[in-house]
Amino acid sequence: MLTISAIPAFSDNYIWCLADTDTGKALIVDPGQARPVQDHLSKNDLTLDTILVTHHHPDHVGGVKALVQDSPDCRITGPAESPFKGNTNNVRPGDEVVWEHVTFQVMSVPGHTLDHIAFFTDVEIAGRPALFCGDTLFVCGCGRLFEGTAAQMLESLKSIRALPGNTAVYCAHEYTLANLRFARSWLPDDTELEAFERHCKTLRDSGKPTVPSILEDEKRLNPFLRWDDPAVVSAAKQYGAGQGLPTDSDSGIFAAIRHGKDNF
Repeated sequence: MLTISAIPAFSDNYIWCLADTDTGKALIVDPGQARPVQDHLSKNDLTLDTILVTHHHPDHVGGVKALVQDSPDCRITGPAESPFKGNTNNVRPGDEVVWEHVTFQVMSVPGHTLDHIAFFTDVEIAGRPALFCGDTLFVCGCGRLFEGTAAQMLESLKSIRALPGNTAVYCAHEYTLANLRFARSWLPDDTELEAFERHCKTLRDSGKPTVPSILEDEKRLNPFLRWDDPAVVSAAKQYGAGQGLPTDSDSGIFAAIRHGKDNF
């Protein structure tokens, strides 16, 4: 039986732990810190045998070295073309990663960084297909463009938007309420966004995470997945006109949304 847990790290990171309770083996995604993972593994009597890395930023790989010292046979799977050189198993878009009875498809999702990949499986985890997307897609948000372009991120998000709607999106940060404040400022008349914001505030007030989200909800609510939604297009064009930004294409609309969030 597979279980999945969010391990809080730093102030707002989530490190994901996928565990097979029959074998006691654990897979960890983006361990920016070692100690929270070590504590979780020890508390749940799990043996780490695989780490998945989505991109090279320190808050996603900073704990790898210490974890490998504890588990020297652990397989470290991450992007082949990356500043992070700690992989034992380099992968490229289109490759498959098999762990226990789960097969992950490696997706290319540059934008936040150029080496960014995501891992998708249609094997149900907690009742749904699963996407580990690092910092590419957040609940009602997306990653900043530190290395890539708006056009690259748009293509990455198009590939994610095409996945099954019931996919659970396991992102790496608890940015939801900040993302929703921006989304609501752009779309103040969106009653579904308003209701979702209330729901997420209730979760956070109770100390619960807002992730994972469900892709079909993201497609309906997240402005960064709604570059072709008339309401978002209208808001982007209005914003772009005031900023001198071109908004005559999907990538222009997306770039305007990203610019708006960066300067919110």
